[in-house]
Amino acid sequence: MTDSFTLARLGVPGQEVPVVRVGDRVLDARGVTADYDGAFFAADGVARIRAAIDTLPEFDGDGSRVGAPIARPGKIVCIGLNYRDHAEETGAALPAEPVIFMKDPYTIVGPNDDVLIPRNSTKTDWEVELGVVIGSTARYLDSPDDALAHVAGYAVSHDVSEREFQLERGGQWDKGKSCETFNPFGPDLVPAEQVADPQQLGLRLWVNGELRQDGSTANMLFSVAHVIWYLSQFMVLQPGDVINTGTPAGVALGLPGTPYLRDGDSVELEIDGLGRAGQKLVQA
Repeated sequence: MTDSFTLARLGVPGQEVPVVRVGDRVLDARGVTADYDGAFFAADGVARIRAAIDTLPEFDGDGSRVGAPIARPGKIVCIGLNYRDHAEETGAALPAEPVIFMKDPYTIVGPNDDVLIPRNSTKTDWEVELGVVIGSTARYLDSPDDALAHVAGYAVSHDVSEREFQLERGGQWDKGKSCETFNPFGPDLVPAEQVADPQQLGLRLWVNGELRQDGSTANMLFSVAHVIWYLSQFMVLQPGDVINTGTPAGVALGLPGTPYLRDGDSVELEIDGLGRAGQKLVQA
């Protein structure tokens, strides 16, 4: 039995095939599940994949597009201002409690898909984040100590933002976060048990080859466990839901000259042990 594996989905949008990566091998997971969705996670899907790995056939899909490693989540919950340096660069006060906003689940796209700059946008911004996928229902958890048991896995998440829509158009952050293609996700979902400590991961982002963000989840104001516990006091977290846990300093909003993204720009991002992604910016 293999100890180390990741989950991915390959194929054209809307027709992705669930696969398992084991080293250089790619295995077809359709004998276990039709997709990596809420039902899969609710039925202890990661454990079922682990048990079945030795029986899964090879997947013949060289050159296939890499989709998001999960099917569309029920909800995407985001935590704002969760790194001290990011709060400071944007001139915001450090929050006493996690800042919560929601993001349209339809924003999820593959890790290498194009990101569309919205019409009338002049302030499209980047944010590399640790993405958390919920594996089992979490409601009214007693303490943060109970939280990580509800995590299915972790992935690279790009919480693209339009700052004018977010901050200057009536006070609803969701407007600047929910534009089409605004959440590239993946490449892979790494099972939770293969991430020794989610608070010890380096995360980095480059724009046109220039390093813009270089941080660590060790610098979160509120840990992954705290965030999950906290959210469970206000909403039910369901299997397959995604949590974007915040971004470190280095976003365009906080840089001299605010060098927001433009048509033709490229973004690359990575998190230790979770893989690397890259997107091109295209005018909608």
